[in-house]
Amino acid sequence: MASPLVIAVQPRATSDKNNIKNIARVGNAFIKATNASEAIDFINANSTFFDIYVDTTDIGADNAVEILNAGASKIFLNTKQLISLTEENEIPSSRLVAYVASDEDSTELRNWLANAPGSQDVGVCSTSNAAELFEKFDFPKDGGQVFKLFGENVTESAVIEEVAHGVVAIVPSNQLSIIPTADGKVAASNVLASRAVPDRNTGLIATLVVDERGVSLGFVWSNKESLLEALKTGTGVYHSRKRGLWYKGQTSGDTQELLSIGFDCDADCLVFRVKQLGRGFCHLGTNTCFGRYHGLSSLQKTLQSRKESAPPGSYTARLFNDPKLVEAKIMEEAEELCQATTKSEIASEAADLIYFALTRCIAADVSLEDIEKNLDLKNLKVKRRKGDAKARWAQKVGLAKSGKASEPSPAPVEEEAPKSDRIEMKRIHTANTPISVIKDALERPSQKSNEAIVELVKPIIADVRANGDAAVLKYTHKFEKATSLTSPVLKAPFPQHLMQLSSDTIKAIDVSFENIKKFHSAQKDDKPLVVETMPGVVCSRFSRPIERVGLYIPGGTAVLPSTALMLGVPAMVAGCKRIVFASPPRSDGSISPEIVYAAHKCGAESIVLAGGAQAVAAMAYGTESITKVDKILGPGNQFVTAAKMMVSNDTSAGVSIDMPAGPSEVLVIADKKASPAFVASDLLSQAEHGVDSQVILIAVDLDDRELAAIDEQVHQQANALPRVDIVRGSIAHSVTFVVKSIEEAMNLSNEYAPEHLILQLENAEEVVPLVQNAGSVFIGQWTPESVGDYSAGVNHSLPTYGYAKQYSGVNLGSFVKHITSSNLSAEGLRNVSEAVMQLAAVEGLDAHKRAVSIRMDIINKS
Repeated sequence: MASPLVIAVQPRATSDKNNIKNIARVGNAFIKATNASEAIDFINANSTFFDIYVDTTDIGADNAVEILNAGASKIFLNTKQLISLTEENEIPSSRLVAYVASDEDSTELRNWLANAPGSQDVGVCSTSNAAELFEKFDFPKDGGQVFKLFGENVTESAVIEEVAHGVVAIVPSNQLSIIPTADGKVAASNVLASRAVPDRNTGLIATLVVDERGVSLGFVWSNKESLLEALKTGTGVYHSRKRGLWYKGQTSGDTQELLSIGFDCDADCLVFRVKQLGRGFCHLGTNTCFGRYHGLSSLQKTLQSRKESAPPGSYTARLFNDPKLVEAKIMEEAEELCQATTKSEIASEAADLIYFALTRCIAADVSLEDIEKNLDLKNLKVKRRKGDAKARWAQKVGLAKSGKASEPSPAPVEEEAPKSDRIEMKRIHTANTPISVIKDALERPSQKSNEAIVELVKPIIADVRANGDAAVLKYTHKFEKATSLTSPVLKAPFPQHLMQLSSDTIKAIDVSFENIKKFHSAQKDDKPLVVETMPGVVCSRFSRPIERVGLYIPGGTAVLPSTALMLGVPAMVAGCKRIVFASPPRSDGSISPEIVYAAHKCGAESIVLAGGAQAVAAMAYGTESITKVDKILGPGNQFVTAAKMMVSNDTSAGVSIDMPAGPSEVLVIADKKASPAFVASDLLSQAEHGVDSQVILIAVDLDDRELAAIDEQVHQQANALPRVDIVRGSIAHSVTFVVKSIEEAMNLSNEYAPEHLILQLENAEEVVPLVQNAGSVFIGQWTPESVGDYSAGVNHSLPTYGYAKQYSGVNLGSFVKHITSSNLSAEGLRNVSEAVMQLAAVEGLDAHKRAVSIRMDIINKS
């Protein structure tokens, strides 16, 4: 965090103009804009010294955007203005602060934040009880998101109290002094000292000293006395554990000009930003206590030194004395950089260009700090120019033929550009993409409306319920083309000839069976839960298996014996008495031998030879030959999901379901250490399920070259797959998000709530605590999603379509129910009787009360 102080200044006040450097040492600046010009003039004049916050409540939204574009770090608005502004403009939430003046404001803002993805960094400001806003908005205490605007009657104790809670205090400049004074003003030194968290053993405050660019010079200690003296003198003053008060450079001459004081994220380390004079910070004469400067910092120091006293005849001295030479060299090196092709050539030519460009800057007293500040200001722009090259440069490289850098001529209307045959995911850089676009990209592939699906499914369910086996056979003949079938069910024991498999396939199924069995067996309750809630009152909970379960195994575009195992094994482990499989048959009426073998291994009593809504209805209501079940589990398409939802809502069916489900999906989070081949293979492993499947890649700080490597792997691997046409359809509505941090990646992932989440990260295990919503997580480069689909032991029947926010995947608990019991002695009833009878009386349920009182009469007589 920066300083916990923000100083409200008057842009036109002479005293404030003269005091800018002192104000900058203790905090940032806050101004109330009466018009845009006044604010922009202040920003242009003072953005070098501190971040500038602007109250824009008295001006329009367009002016507010203009002020942000000029370089304001944050703007303050009332709640309605903020919501309106963000609906019309794409503005980073970290640059917006809402005034919260009432409970109505708080409620309105909280509701908006809950429904506005990417708005988590919005700040709030109050004129009273600011500390309460942390709890109301669930903001971190160290996040710098809660502000309190103090008036003219501010006291130092009030500021210190708010700052102690993590609030950023906005104090009028005429009520602030840098150090304690006799007039009762708020002393910045005391506020900063109160916020610092001292070392518990020494009582001293850890202090990091950095230069103008933020490069660490060294680590020292401070205390309240040295902090006061540093602000008083405007120099680097610290506490030496040997000598006490330590004025840096007092004996060596290597003094420091104090620029600003701030804190790290949780205020247990002060940060002194200084301008180092003399040889350097370290007593050994080096620039820093960690060694000499490198790179640009080293080059700048050398050029500054050469400018002051360049050796006669040196090349750098010649450059300083001959501006035309510098100009020519900059143009020469820029052209050579443009022509470079290899990595080493580009690096070398870029280094040459930077050398001459920085020489030009130092000659004009422009430092790296000035350049970086300018870059930061450009980064604050919320509206940008198109960025075309000027005409003469565009013509030089062939972008335009005359006049100006024209846009490419539009293609004739009747001609369409040929579609690329490349299999490639759409790419979105979140840093410069509107939130609405990101939200749209997170939408799953379009599904038929629920109403349309229901209208198709409803008559099928009604038909099966009324006509039993005949209806099931009718739909199997129609949809599966299995016209030779005469019975809708295959009963155990299953004939051996229906389970003819290769030894390798049998071995694979057996290995998977044992691992799934081992993992789900470990989920069993060891013993009933027994709790004596008060003397003589014993409550318990014990589990019992669901007696009859129906397990739906999709057919469609792939044979899925793995799903048969994922559903059948935990049902068997739970002890379900009757296990019914359902899976669509092949056109010749047979069922895949892998599914029959899995059903045999799991002890299934039968396999319903049907798919879709008809199979669900048959298991929900039962037919002449198909067992009615108590619960239906398993994935399926939209029709299966709709049928499951409908029968579970029909009380006459008396059947429950595991979860809603949709097309398969995966989300992969990858960093720079991730193998492009691994990432591509994980994406394609789900893309091949069906054209309605979706895959998401979140790339953490990957550059264009690294992203291109993944794209190339996706294209190459996809074209080598037999199901390439399905993959092409899936990739068409899949997307790559490019983000800056793991935290941003996890926020996106948790919002999407993927069925499968793959962490292709260097320290993947450390990221798992950030997972809030996912069906199943695959950790690290050696854990492809495929192992979870088949043989690791975890279950692959998982919530899709965002339902991971509410549902768990299938587990042993999916096949059991819990029953509670109470067992009271006479003493126990005596102990609880008064509470029971009183509550029964309150609710007006006399029979409830009497059931206790007549027993108490007997107990009291005995």
